[in-house]
Amino acid sequence: MSIVNEDPGDGTAQPAIELAGVHKDYLSHGEKVQAVRRLDLTIGSGEFFSLLGPSGCGKTTTMRMIAGFEEPTGGTVFLDGQDVTRVSPNKRDVNMVFQSYALFPHLNAYQNVCFGLERKKVAKKEIQRRVGEIMEIVSLNGMEKRAPREMSGGQQQRVALARALVNRPRALLLDEPLGALDLKLRQQMQVELKRIQREVGITFVYVTHDQGEALTMSDRIAVMESGRIDQLGSPREIYEKPATRFVAGFIGTSNLLDGSIDSITEGVATLSYGEGERVLVPVVGAMKTGDTVEVSIRPEKIDLSQDAPAGTGDSVLTGVVTDVVYHGTSTNYTVKTSAGPDFVVFDQNAFSAEDLAGPGDRVFLTWNCQHSYPIGV
Repeated sequence: MSIVNEDPGDGTAQPAIELAGVHKDYLSHGEKVQAVRRLDLTIGSGEFFSLLGPSGCGKTTTMRMIAGFEEPTGGTVFLDGQDVTRVSPNKRDVNMVFQSYALFPHLNAYQNVCFGLERKKVAKKEIQRRVGEIMEIVSLNGMEKRAPREMSGGQQQRVALARALVNRPRALLLDEPLGALDLKLRQQMQVELKRIQREVGITFVYVTHDQGEALTMSDRIAVMESGRIDQLGSPREIYEKPATRFVAGFIGTSNLLDGSIDSITEGVATLSYGEGERVLVPVVGAMKTGDTVEVSIRPEKIDLSQDAPAGTGDSVLTGVVTDVVYHGTSTNYTVKTSAGPDFVVFDQNAFSAEDLAGPGDRVFLTWNCQHSYPIGV
């Protein structure tokens, strides 16, 4: 599958990065393995762009081809409109930050950050000015003389970022840079990374398998599977309107349901499952009566109650609670439904600390028609 997307800006700016028909093949035990399959991709200047997917999907290989560490089997890599497909990494105006930080242990924070500028023989006063500026942006003022071993994981990550940004690259490539941090620090650094990116205005290309990271920081996300891009869009588009079953299952939690369209009225398709039970779906494309559709419903969109719903304007299914898990901010219910698949429901603990139901209780699940999203239509 080839994905072609427009520049997210006003259409006049030169894209920071462009991949045209890029693919990468390897030989493994005498057989050809397609790590990346013909990507056509445009990343806008100043954009925070994420490549998201499970291990082995091709996201890191794609980034390494942008950086120049991997040579494409075919296709062309452009940086600021220039063909750099055969240009060596050190001659591409991009920098890369790794999960391991790769700091020099014998140098302090200041010396680590200014290392690249000194290699380029930048004037001493200019080095001091630029290092001081970037240390302030990454909130490391006062830590210039600390050795890496004297800093926390988050502080070391900031040093690695400062070292990459002080060279003022056209784009910064980040390969799962927060993977070594604990959960709370990782969440803090997500917010910090987005703040830093906005302040410096540099294009960030971020590789991750963590959906939360991608949703939190990105302007756009490319969800990859088996060397292809399954869906490309804003975090909200990908979460609310998954294009494939894989995306629906990989991004957060999704309830997936198959059904046949019994009727269509005023742009709403009805899938019936028994007496008084139905799933209402907005009509998309050429959907018609008799078609079988697959529907995605997010767990937080569903209301769970032991009382029968009074209205007739929502989707309604019945079921039996099989599991209840308390998560602090929410309680998660697993419900065996009359339609077949188990449903997961997230109920926010905003108004009551009491469970809505317990294992073995019969319940009603209801949700608005607009929260049923047809996949692949």
